[in-house]
Amino acid sequence: MSSPIVETGEGSETKPCQKFEGHTKCLEGAIYFPGGQRMMTCSWDGSLRIWNLKSGKQIEEDWRDGDNSVWTIALSPNGRQVVSGSKDGGVRLWDIDTGKVIAKWTGHTEAVRSVCWSRDGQRVMSGSIDGTVREWDVEKGETILSLIETGHKRVSVMYLAWTPSGKTLVSGSVDHSIRTWNTSNWKQIAVLDGHTDAVFGIAISPNGRILASASADKTARLWNLDDNQPISSLLNHANTVAAVSFSADGKLLATGCDDSNAYIWDISVILKEAGLDDLLDRPDKSLLAVRETFINSYHCTQARAL
Repeated sequence: MSSPIVETGEGSETKPCQKFEGHTKCLEGAIYFPGGQRMMTCSWDGSLRIWNLKSGKQIEEDWRDGDNSVWTIALSPNGRQVVSGSKDGGVRLWDIDTGKVIAKWTGHTEAVRSVCWSRDGQRVMSGSIDGTVREWDVEKGETILSLIETGHKRVSVMYLAWTPSGKTLVSGSVDHSIRTWNTSNWKQIAVLDGHTDAVFGIAISPNGRILASASADKTARLWNLDDNQPISSLLNHANTVAAVSFSADGKLLATGCDDSNAYIWDISVILKEAGLDDLLDRPDKSLLAVRETFINSYHCTQARAL
């Protein structure tokens, strides 16, 4: 049986509620930090930057490891480390407290476009335009899995995201499609079609019920993962959208655009307008418990940074 294909419809225009300016080249990644007060972005300008969500201003110095363009970032489940993928094919592990690289994993021969953590924080998956997806043992720094056959029309797997349960992996590609996978057997579950250009970023809400996607078609889109149907509102941008990231409560979405800026969108308002308020309900309680633990442990650090 072939996998179901889901298509989107058009919706009304929605405006961002915050803008972040400072990067000098295309902005490629965005993640929220624990506590809901800060976010991080990465860019082709080679920097990782931390921002105050309320003021929209940069805090702390840029994080850098040479001048290599940084194409993707992801926060570890315990909130203590960030993993990044760069143009040189390297996967770097950063310490939140110091802003320094503590490990660099090599193996990809071209730019790494996607990185994501397993729920237990013991593994990282990276997707590269060299056509491979690699799975890394965080402690040992060794490759566990070197290639997954994705079924995308072009070989390169652009972006990856695990659902909170770990049972489903979502991938996005330059063939405009988004695909969901059963991680127990790596069989394809569904294809979500609707973007009209390459998909450059995907993110899953903390409760595992909403998917956000970013595309070169200058839009970010929202999907209902309960039934794989689109949520009508389109988040329009001036240029290619390269990154999406949910806040810890799932009520805000950060997007990174090739206009070198980041934006924040109020997901709770969008869902209310679409009559889908319930998609913010039914969180994964075990995941929230883990998140609460590292939010508390980082309270003092965040207060000092702000």
